[in-house]
This record gives sequence, structure tokens and C-alpha cells, in this order.
Amino acid sequence: MKTPMLSFKDEPLLKLAQEVDQHLSVIRQRLREPLEAEFAKGGLTGPQRIVMQALVQSQGLSLKQLSARVSLAHSTVSGIVDRLQARGMVGRSRDEADGRATVIAVSSEVREFVSHRMPELAISPLIRALRGANTTEKAAVLRGLRKLRALIEQTRQES
Repeated sequence: MKTPMLSFKDEPLLKLAQEVDQHLSVIRQRLREPLEAEFAKGGLTGPQRIVMQALVQSQGLSLKQLSARVSLAHSTVSGIVDRLQARGMVGRSRDEADGRATVIAVSSEVREFVSHRMPELAISPLIRALRGANTTEKAAVLRGLRKLRALIEQTRQES
């Protein structure tokens, strides 16, 4: 089902949608700030973060698998892994099933950070904000979000 073009009479609705989108964008940005600051402390480049994310989501990958997963050249990923290994963030070990192959996996410290510290950092701005709200404000926030989600889900099912 195609979304119809907005007409002049829909301008107030368009402005409302744009304002909601702006608020959601700022909220997402503020929620990511502590996590982004922590990543900045680690000094990881964009490609290094992509490689780390792929490794965290697995129990270990070969260089070939990792290259395919992140859509980067084998030599590029090899260099990234070398730099991450030098920093103690990843390790290489022999594949138990194939003694000739090497498996790359994140260190236990990285896995711990991703499992525990990242979720704390991601939720902390929300906890701080809600801590400052009274019971009525908390309920209003939750009601508004639930309603917006329900409206979006409803239109999604209709299309």
C-alpha cells in the first residue's frame, strides 16, 4: 500500500511528525552519549569497532569469515585484527575442529564490557532522567511512548 502524498491540509500533521522525529532523534543521541564517550576513550577507529562488533556477536570467527561478515578486504581485516590483538582486545587460537585454521575472538575483558558495562552505560541517561521525574510525570512518559508505539504498530500492520 502506497503512502499518499501529503496535501496542504496535512501541514499541521507534517509539522507534528517532524517535531516528534526531532525529539526522538535528540533522545537517541543523548542516550548514546555515555557509550560513545566510553568508546572514544578506547580510541577505536570505525573499522575496528565494526570488527569488534562482529566478533562480540560470535564465539569466534576465522579471518575469512570475519572479512565476509564486515565486508572488508582480507588484508584490511588482518591488519585490524593485528592492531586489536596488540592491544589485548582480541586473541587468536587454533580451531579445535581444524588444527590448521585460526579462530579470532574477543578477550574476556571485552566480552565482560559488552555484557555488563555497555548495558549500564546505555540505560544510565534514562535512569538519571526518570529519577528526576515525579510519579505523574513517569506515568505520562510511559503512556505517551506506549501510545506512539501502538499507533506505529497499527499503521505498520495496515500496510
